[in-house]
Amino acid sequence: MARIAGVNIPTQKRVIIALTYIHGIGPVKAKEICGKVGIPAERRVNQLSDADVVRIREVIDQDYRVEGDLRREVAMNIKRLMDLGCYRGLRHRKGLPVRGQRTHTNARTRKGPAKAIAGKKK
Repeated sequence: MARIAGVNIPTQKRVIIALTYIHGIGPVKAKEICGKVGIPAERRVNQLSDADVVRIREVIDQDYRVEGDLRREVAMNIKRLMDLGCYRGLRHRKGLPVRGQRTHTNARTRKGPAKAIAGKKK
């Protein structure tokens, strides 16, 4: 079980797929990392040597913002919007959709389960 950026990545998967288990690394960045380190795309994590894992770890530490740092940065950006009191910050504060979606119907993921209204049924 290889541990990169504080995440145990699955051993049976290909390296490109396994790297996407790290928050902040998607398929494109995973392919980029494999290219920098010089690992073929079809190689699996359990076929990597310790030196390969160390090189991957070093490349990620130097060039990418992942896991805790990225989560902290995103949280600080949202907190900044809320402190400013701008429209997006107010929507975050109220737990409503931020990017212009309708809320008359739908938006149940952000609003939570529907609340019953007394006297509504006729």
